[in-house]
Amino acid sequence: MSKIGIPRTLAYFIYFPFWKTFFEALGQEVVVSPPTTREIMDIGVREAVNDACIPIKLYHGHVAYLADKVDYIFCPRLVSVRKHGDFGTETFCPKFLGLPDMVRLALNNLPEIIDERVDLKKGKDELLKVCARVGETLGQSGTEIKRAFKQAMKVDGRFKQLLYQNYTPVEAMAMIFDQQEHIPPPRQETDLKIAVVGYPYAIYDAYINAGILKLLQKEKVRVYTQDMLSDKTMNRQARTLPKSMFWYFSNRAVYGALHFMQEKGIDGIIHITAFACGPDSIVDRLLEIESRRRNHIPYLAIAVDEHTGEAGIRTRVEAFLDMLRFRRDKA
Repeated sequence: MSKIGIPRTLAYFIYFPFWKTFFEALGQEVVVSPPTTREIMDIGVREAVNDACIPIKLYHGHVAYLADKVDYIFCPRLVSVRKHGDFGTETFCPKFLGLPDMVRLALNNLPEIIDERVDLKKGKDELLKVCARVGETLGQSGTEIKRAFKQAMKVDGRFKQLLYQNYTPVEAMAMIFDQQEHIPPPRQETDLKIAVVGYPYAIYDAYINAGILKLLQKEKVRVYTQDMLSDKTMNRQARTLPKSMFWYFSNRAVYGALHFMQEKGIDGIIHITAFACGPDSIVDRLLEIESRRRNHIPYLAIAVDEHTGEAGIRTRVEAFLDMLRFRRDKA
């Protein structure tokens, strides 16, 4: 049995249930880095290249934490996870594509990195082929790999159903894997509904965004994110744009925000954006324009990086909520 390290950042928030189930069904032990801490962030900032965005810096910190605790680091080379039909070519940010190489060059004394290329636009059987190559690296048989793949697909389907019931990925994972400390409490009465959009590794990392989701919940806000929407629902918004973006997570943020802008009952949109992220700067400007064009829905952008302070975010969010309540009571 080998220990497989999975960093708790980037694609973790969307694909972890699948890969955890797959590896454990093969008899491997999955080791996950802890939620982001100051120490992890400082290591990542020190080791990553200077012009990297904060999510990439955090990834380096999480890998460094795992380096001496596991036999392998699972760092797939994410290229594409779907065919995007008539909406144009879609891929991941170039830093995702080069992430295994960045990590190898930046960090010393790393265990072997499983950096299998994931390009699912090649066909419907491509994910199984990816799993087969990963399983063969670990010395597993074809029969074992197929059985593990089926179990992983089943768990991934359950994960998606929980998301569609308006649970966040962190809450859904806790419910699937019985992580008591993260299982959501019974839903309480709320007086505002806000959509929080952005890249999942910015929305759900409570350290880097200063716990914005918990802050909103304490303020009696019902939170919705784009990850609670199916691809079919979001892709309807692609048809309302003259052109989609090239990047997968960017498109999800845009489509999700556009959906919530026309959803009745949504009081405002908050976009959590990573400072120094080129694609995200385009997303932010696009959403700002569309929020004015589509019903003038209130829109707040919050940029996060390694210098983000909790007090600054709290002040801006509380002012935004006060404005929303004043606007609603005046209507």
